Amino acid sequence: MPLYLYKGINKSGKEIKSTISSDSESLAKQKLKSQGILLTHIQLKKSESAKSTGIRLGITSSVSVDDLALMTRQFATLIKAKIQIVEALTALIEQTDNDILRVVLAEVRQKVNEGISLAQSLSEYPKVFNRIYVNMVEAGEASGNLDVALLRLAEFTESQMKLKTKIRGAMTYPVLMAAFGFIMMNIIFIFVIPQITKIFISMKKELPIQTKICIAISDFLQGYWWLVLIVLFLGQYMVRKYVSAGKGQSRWHSLQLSLPIFGNLTKMINVERLCSTLSTLLQSGVPILTSINIVKNLIPNVHLQGALEDARVSISEGASMAAPLRRSGYFPPLLTHMIDLGEKSGELEEMLNIVAENYQEQVDAKIQGLSSLLEPMMMILLGIAVGFIVMSV
Repeated sequence: MPLYLYKGINKSGKEIKSTISSDSESLAKQKLKSQGILLTHIQLKKSESAKSTGIRLGITSSVSVDDLALMTRQFATLIKAKIQIVEALTALIEQTDNDILRVVLAEVRQKVNEGISLAQSLSEYPKVFNRIYVNMVEAGEASGNLDVALLRLAEFTESQMKLKTKIRGAMTYPVLMAAFGFIMMNIIFIFVIPQITKIFISMKKELPIQTKICIAISDFLQGYWWLVLIVLFLGQYMVRKYVSAGKGQSRWHSLQLSLPIFGNLTKMINVERLCSTLSTLLQSGVPILTSINIVKNLIPNVHLQGALEDARVSISEGASMAAPLRRSGYFPPLLTHMIDLGEKSGELEEMLNIVAENYQEQVDAKIQGLSSLLEPMMMILLGIAVGFIVMSV
């Protein structure tokens, strides 16, 4: 059922702008008239871009993870209540506040109404519904447990969102402190130090080495601040290009895993993501080879990706998944041991879930500890910088 965007005036004389779903524009006008709305404008609302296979969404930033998780949980509740998919989608369209998501759901409903499966309809919007989402919905449809698959999807999406929020929250204060310190140092060197330098010159005395260094930095920033900006932007561009592919990417990802504090946290986050995603997919009925392939694409580190690819090949040949992961040396013994037990007992999903919960707790503790460590470190660095300037003056 198409979705129409309209403007009008309600019974109280207030101008409103909203959407309404209807089979045709004339029926939409009749509905609005029956609601006492004086229509001033109406048009068919579609996604940004269209292709022969169907309309695809061109904007992704407006569909947040929170909106998607809430919609998925509501969808699971409606399906569990034995409501037909088309009717459930209609209810979701009315309940969803996000305009972009509402348009997508309307188009998905239209495709499902035409006889296309829900998973295939969702796959037309890969920037909104990723491979995990589509594959779990497809497995849920095939097994007749769509409500269970959707509920697991909602829980998985919410857990991943919580992890991102914790990491972002832990890094917010140190980043703000660093940015504030950088701005203040530049203000001091460019505007304050030159005024004090005039006094030093008038005294005609030999200046200490730290004072000379401070004046030299101030003179350089005053005359070549534009060069600093060019070097920073050019350096960032070259580093990003170097680490984006080839040997540079391999070395950068290897460094990420070997850093004193952040390396261990990176491993923990990747292990938690691997276990929780793989467990969710397997519990939803997605084949293990497909599941590993999906998880491999979610892990950003090329070394971990290579180990997972070796595990996938090993399983396809009838061998163990744990052995290649153990040989790589990138995964903790707990994970490989639990996978080995899960493969032998036939309870791989449960074992992965246990490891995921264990590492989720460790990641939470590590992030809190990292936040507690970074804050005083930033204060110390700022104190050293300020102390240097004070001693120079």
